[in-house]
Amino acid sequence: MQNELIDLIVDTAKELGADELEGVGALEADSRLFGKDGALDSMGLVTLIVALEQAIEDKYDASIALADEKALSQARSPYRTVATLADYAAGQIQGG
Repeated sequence: MQNELIDLIVDTAKELGADELEGVGALEADSRLFGKDGALDSMGLVTLIVALEQAIEDKYDASIALADEKALSQARSPYRTVATLADYAAGQIQGG
């Protein structure tokens, strides 16, 4: 499931386009999303998260929250890279 989610994150970012996610470039699993050297500012991250939640609902028929207290309270942010976001999303989809 993680590879599918990585692809979904990359595709969602591409669909949003350069206006919404300026400076993203080509995303891969280890691409930094947010934080030091991240491709996204806080507004870009919020935009991606909202669009990704909708894409996950459409694809997996699962309504999840990726920007919840659990995500925000973690010592290591799930928003660091495409792969860490995919891992976090997979856990949410599977009920974790």
